[in-house]
Amino acid sequence: MIDDTAVAAYADELHRALRGIRTVPPLRHRADLAIDDAYRISLALLARREADGERVVGKKIGATSKAVQDMLGVDRPDFGFLTDAMHVDGTAVAIAGHLVAPRAEAEIAFILNRDLAGPGVTDADVLAATEAVCVCFEIVDSRIAGWDIGIVDTIADNASCGVFVLGERRVDPRTLDLPNLRCEVVKNGHKISEGFGSAVQGSPLTAVAWLANTLGAYAVPLKAGEIILSGSLVPLAPAAAGDEFTATINALGSVSVRFV
Repeated sequence: MIDDTAVAAYADELHRALRGIRTVPPLRHRADLAIDDAYRISLALLARREADGERVVGKKIGATSKAVQDMLGVDRPDFGFLTDAMHVDGTAVAIAGHLVAPRAEAEIAFILNRDLAGPGVTDADVLAATEAVCVCFEIVDSRIAGWDIGIVDTIADNASCGVFVLGERRVDPRTLDLPNLRCEVVKNGHKISEGFGSAVQGSPLTAVAWLANTLGAYAVPLKAGEIILSGSLVPLAPAAAGDEFTATINALGSVSVRFV
């Protein structure tokens, strides 16, 4: 375990990188960080963002699918926080002056109507607490240089979250076979990937239950009204200015995003 002074120093460094749209060397090469150390840094980073005036509007699960774990070289899921500043209301995402090295991933987003607090949260509990689901693009971005991340790097860096865009259609999840929902992603007019709801721990419900139970260890609940991103159904796709992506999930419709 690193001490509180080191936690604060790493959080300050990541906060400066976030605000300066720049990167830092991998943390794992500079200190022997445990998973709990990384989450302490993440929470301290969040406190600095809240001090800037940002407000938590949800949580996200990172690296839930094997495809994403293999791409990033990590071996387990992690979590991060969504703030109002990360929500893009519309389809245009500005890269210059906002993001370092964005990658797009398609997900199912949950909108809660009651709190969920672990431990002991089940798939059935998640379903009962969900008002609606929708298709979503999360644009992940890493403040770690060159996306050279291990699990402690991405955890400390708020699970590599950048911004997110929600589709317009809201659907009652009780009417859906969530594991068998099919997702297709098109980039600049060409299909680049497809996946199913089962890509995230067998079911998006299981992924959200994992998140509630993992956060419970830090006394952090999922709250009514929050948006929960359940993890990417497809491999991450690098994005550059001029690119346009569309994600379509049967029964949930589509969401598009342009990078400018």
